[in-house]
Amino acid sequence: MRLKITAKNKTTQKSALTSAKPQRAILAAGVEAAEKAIERELRTAGFPMEMDDLKEYVMLSHKGISSEVFDRAFNKLKEAGRIFTNREDIVLLTSSAKLHTGVVQGHRDGFGFLICEEDVPDMYISPEEMTKVLPGDIVVAREAGTDYRGRVLADIVELADRKLKRIVGRFELRRGVGIVVPEDARICKTILIAPGRSLGATPSQIVVAELEDKGLLTNSPVGHVVEILGTIDEPGMETEIAVRKFDLPYKFSEETKKEIKRFSDSVTKSDLRDRVDLRDIPFVTIDGADAKDFDDAVYCLPVEEGKFRLLVAIADVSHYVKPGCSIDKDAQLRTTSVYFPRRVIPMLPEELSNGLCSLNPQVDRCTMVCDAIIGANGLVEAYQFYPAVIRSAARLIYDNVWAALCNPNGPEAKVMEHVLGNVQDLYDLYKNLIKSRELRGAMDFETVETYIVANEQGKIEQILPRERNDAHRLIEEMMLVANTCAADFLQKNKAPCLYRVHEPPSQDRLEKARATLAPFGVTLPGGDSPTPGDYAKVLESIADRPDKAMIQTILLRSMQQAVYSPHNVGHFGLAYDAYTHFTSPIRRYPDLLVHRAIRGILRRRKYVPKILVEPNEADVPVQTREIICKAKPDDKKKVAHIDLWEKLGLLCSAHERRADEASYDVMAWLKCNYMQKKLGQVFKGVISGVSPFAIFVTLEDLYVEGAIHISGLGDDYFVFDDKSNEIYGEDSGLRYRLGDELTVKVARCDLDARRIEFALVSKNRQSRPKTEAKRKTVKSSAAPRKPAARKTKKAPSVAKKRS
Repeated sequence: MRLKITAKNKTTQKSALTSAKPQRAILAAGVEAAEKAIERELRTAGFPMEMDDLKEYVMLSHKGISSEVFDRAFNKLKEAGRIFTNREDIVLLTSSAKLHTGVVQGHRDGFGFLICEEDVPDMYISPEEMTKVLPGDIVVAREAGTDYRGRVLADIVELADRKLKRIVGRFELRRGVGIVVPEDARICKTILIAPGRSLGATPSQIVVAELEDKGLLTNSPVGHVVEILGTIDEPGMETEIAVRKFDLPYKFSEETKKEIKRFSDSVTKSDLRDRVDLRDIPFVTIDGADAKDFDDAVYCLPVEEGKFRLLVAIADVSHYVKPGCSIDKDAQLRTTSVYFPRRVIPMLPEELSNGLCSLNPQVDRCTMVCDAIIGANGLVEAYQFYPAVIRSAARLIYDNVWAALCNPNGPEAKVMEHVLGNVQDLYDLYKNLIKSRELRGAMDFETVETYIVANEQGKIEQILPRERNDAHRLIEEMMLVANTCAADFLQKNKAPCLYRVHEPPSQDRLEKARATLAPFGVTLPGGDSPTPGDYAKVLESIADRPDKAMIQTILLRSMQQAVYSPHNVGHFGLAYDAYTHFTSPIRRYPDLLVHRAIRGILRRRKYVPKILVEPNEADVPVQTREIICKAKPDDKKKVAHIDLWEKLGLLCSAHERRADEASYDVMAWLKCNYMQKKLGQVFKGVISGVSPFAIFVTLEDLYVEGAIHISGLGDDYFVFDDKSNEIYGEDSGLRYRLGDELTVKVARCDLDARRIEFALVSKNRQSRPKTEAKRKTVKSSAAPRKPAARKTKKAPSVAKKRS
């Protein structure tokens, strides 16, 4: 039955709606008054009060405050951290008791930090206090003075919430009681296993325990075993541990498994609708020898004197993975593929990542194309984006491409003869792009990346440096073109998206970097605001120095971390005004979001993302959160109401960090295991890090880092100089600083802590004093050797036809 609305009804409705506004205003004013009354009552009392007593006092002394208004005001004060209640409903003002609510962040050396929700510095948690809590716990802590370094000490008062639900560790029996000793060195508690709930685990087996309650601050949490992984010596166990330690999603949901079965194994007719047909263009993919998923294919040809047309075809994942579907939810839960030495946890099911979306050779594939015209100066003059279908002509490998460029008549060139012209055009374009890089002052760090050679059991046999050549750099530059075009396209169309942002160095990092560089005779120009070009000049000046790697490390450590944010602040390191990630949607969720935003522009429909997984803000450092959300310290309203894109920025940044930590954890375990066979052996190394408690030494040729505790440096009182980043003896004047050469002996390998310890044998060479340092400027060479010259050929036309 429909209700007919008469003129009278309409008037009544309108008056009801308009009267609701002042009612809401009255309620809001009442809540604000109640907040002040609650705080005033607690301040007047001068001691904690029971919740019921406080409510009674406030309502009796303020007739206008109802029970509902009191409850709303109380909850607002609690959420804002202005009052605190414990489990017995005792209430007190946080300001009077110097109480702070925050998230516990553990450190493998036993101490921790409280990352406070309010605008206060992080608080230091001593190893003793860390035994009361677990990393990730939300706690209330009292300020307990400061330590010798001026850090505010935290005294844990109350456990508000426990985020950690499962813990991986070693099962043991102590006096007949089952316990789990966590594999994570940041966890300072053992887990008590309830009687009869060990799943039959035997001592020394690696298990996963699920916590049954929050646990008390002074007692071990109680849990039960939910999974037995095996023994520590089993192949791949270090990866299984890391997957669970860092809570990496490694199983796809049943809904995703059902969805994936609906896809065809190949591109269908319906997939070709509204796509530009580029199947006659000989695109190529250039990747590492062990790559399995191919996100990008490239093609290039000269169009005018010195100009090139570049086509970058990227797997069109957004065509298959629709917003809100089960595959999308699993992808958002992961946000990135995670790479281990012998295993990959993909963001997408392999049917997509290695199959239908992967740009494998000689098969039709759906792509999103960035089609750009690039001038002789390396600058993009025009570009367009469109969906296309391509058929990759060849799957090429970096080393083979470089060999073919260096020797066009060699065996590698013969194998790729049908696409060699395209590869040579790409290399000519690369040279132009390098000019552009130099003009804008982008930094080019040439750090040593290593990889492991493992045996059948997954253990390290060798650690080798990964050789980089211009084939690697060529593809990197092509991807930079596509990424910057995508950022510009989104910005010009005012489409919300996630940018890849990298802020300039902070003042404290700059000061520390300059003090650390001084003994090397290196000066970073630019004053308080050095430009990327200032950094680039330093990198160019040290290109021929033997200590180049160490100086590069110091410069890198002065940098902020790049993150994902909807607020474009540019990319300092790459010297771009706008930059995003577009080129890897198979393995990075931000790229998939960018594709959807671009598709929305092309279809003239604004793309609004869906939050399928709520981010845990505690996983992102406070400074990073402020970059992503652009919230000032006093902008509490902004922090409390993060919009959709900011939430996605937090999620993607946190999960990127999680993936990096998990990969590092596995590599650290493998290196510890590798060095156990070298206990007692002597090696030469270089100091690569200095802390108040130890110096860190990287062994030459082995690429393994270990620590020498400060007590092992000699019979002296050693002091850590934070500004110059060095340790010196007060009596002897002996200094240990970055770049010093030492001879060390492998003393201990702690697999549980992922720590290698060295003993000092002798100090061989000290990094040059500032007065003796000589500065030298050397023009760096981009290529190991110059590829052979070739004749210029006439450029073929690029056919475009709609299918």
